Amino acid sequence: MDMSTPLDQISAAFSKGHTAFMPYFTLGYPNYETSLDIVQACAEAGADIIELGIPFSDPLADGPTIQYSTQVALRNGMTVGRCIEAVEDLRRRGLDLPLMLMGYYNPILAYGEPRFVTEAAAAGVSGFIVPDLPPEEADILDGLCHQNSLGITYLLAPTSTEERIRMVGARACGFTYLVSLTGVTGVRGTLHPELERFIARTRRYVSNPLAVGFGISTADQVTKLSRLVEGVIIGSKLITIAGEADDPVKECRAFVKKMVVCTRDSGAG
Repeated sequence: MDMSTPLDQISAAFSKGHTAFMPYFTLGYPNYETSLDIVQACAEAGADIIELGIPFSDPLADGPTIQYSTQVALRNGMTVGRCIEAVEDLRRRGLDLPLMLMGYYNPILAYGEPRFVTEAAAAGVSGFIVPDLPPEEADILDGLCHQNSLGITYLLAPTSTEERIRMVGARACGFTYLVSLTGVTGVRGTLHPELERFIARTRRYVSNPLAVGFGISTADQVTKLSRLVEGVIIGSKLITIAGEADDPVKECRAFVKKMVVCTRDSGAG
């Protein structure tokens, strides 16, 4: 019997000898069942950790692609509770990789932080990413995560000060999310020229794994980042594929498989 905690499982995902590939997908897009099928396909294609988006009406850090997916998901009746149920459904399907719920703080606060963490832990959630919750305001959620051995991830941006990087390095539990650029999510053609310097600056103060997201969409970008960090995150591109493909599950599986090969070929993890 596996006695490891969710936090242990997150750590293990970064200890496989390659950079972790970490797709993001909005729960409930384009509908509930298809979103679960896509998440399952991502896992079967070799994803190491999957970020599951909780739809929200005002996703301030997200570009038009993810914004659209969240609006569709909300129209489909997705709620915080339904997202927790989705994790339970995915665990019933046999998915055993880390599943992180990613969402904004307002719905979590409205749901009730103790209830949210307790129900999420029981459903099989491994941890949380809350883009608009800074560590100095996260004492309640942080404490609940520690009580349940769940991960909690904070974000750093290229504009983050040395003081902020130190704080996140001290508080992050599982991995640290590096935003590759100043701006919202969405596909970009090239990596930011200052990204490598930002990664090196963060390394001075943060000892846990670093994962880069925002603007990542191509095999070349994933290959380059895999030499620099322990995790690479792609969201908008996957959602675009799901929205345009005749067979979204098949096409998302093929895309993730291609990205996974890039992380295996040149991984730093």
